[in-house]
Amino acid sequence: MINNLPFDAVEGTACIITGGLLHTINAKTAHGLIRQSDRFKILGVIDEVSAGQDAGELLDGINREIPVYDSIFTLIQSTDKPQFALIGMATKGGVLPEELYPTIEECLKMGISIINGLHEALGDIKEFSSIAELNDANIYDIRKPKPFKELHFWTGKIKEVKSFKVGLLGTDCALGKRTSSKLLVNELRKENISSHMVYTGQTGWLQGGKYGFIFDATPNDFISGELEHAVYECWEKEKPEVIILEGQSSLRNPSGPCGSELIISCELDAVVLQHAPGRKYYKGLAEYGKEIPGVSNELELLKMYGVETIAIGLNTMGLTMEQALEAKEEISKETGLPVILPLDEGMSKIVEIIKQRLK
Repeated sequence: MINNLPFDAVEGTACIITGGLLHTINAKTAHGLIRQSDRFKILGVIDEVSAGQDAGELLDGINREIPVYDSIFTLIQSTDKPQFALIGMATKGGVLPEELYPTIEECLKMGISIINGLHEALGDIKEFSSIAELNDANIYDIRKPKPFKELHFWTGKIKEVKSFKVGLLGTDCALGKRTSSKLLVNELRKENISSHMVYTGQTGWLQGGKYGFIFDATPNDFISGELEHAVYECWEKEKPEVIILEGQSSLRNPSGPCGSELIISCELDAVVLQHAPGRKYYKGLAEYGKEIPGVSNELELLKMYGVETIAIGLNTMGLTMEQALEAKEEISKETGLPVILPLDEGMSKIVEIIKQRLK
């Protein structure tokens, strides 16, 4: 059975397939699910390279009791058979590598449904769809566009939204915008500030997001309308004091210059800018010599868009803690803005800033 769209009713136990990439940035979907998942209970990860480790310890040194196995057979010998297997990594061109075909087929033969966030629709691959049909399993290709009649044009109803809207934008892609968004919502709620996150990628939905859409599965004409609709729906149903919007890619990455849509179509009140001091070139574009502009340069662009940047969050990948703290101090002096290390320090400083804006 093939299902082209995610449904809120889809939830349960799951394993994550990472194809030997769990220890890399290409498995950021898996990393998000390991850190937090409200939709699925994660029983384990299938990754032959990192088998035998705890996924949380491998990710950030925190044991989360999510074992890594070398195969689906090893997993079900150690724990319950999961209801779902989630594709937890990104691949070049969004295509499922052929070496992972056996793992997908093995899961489907066991009646385990596949949830796929790659661009390639696995339900369109005949050998998978046939096995799924025979074994009462589903294939959910969640990156397929919505049916035309479910898409929205921008209408201007965003002006009715009274929530304080904060966008987590970045100087590049894969900087932790979604992770920081989740951390910020969690921290706001601890302070009894009603808040919700609007997701814009497949991982946000997989983690259990109620409001949002998948940005890069949406026809361009409807991006602004889908953004507005997601924010408005969140406001209409929840009336939160704060809405956090997960950004995509960056304002100037030539392979995905997203960001201005969030600022303009959602009339953002503020931005938290994510930056990686250890990264010189846009992700995957070093061979083209595409350097990431400096933080101050990006702040000037955001100012031209008419939105206030209230803080900067640093992705410290590739840096020692000493280097990260040096970068934090330098960027703070350069910009005059609060600079934080979200994974190491939490989001309390940003919460305090938002509290002041809410008064």
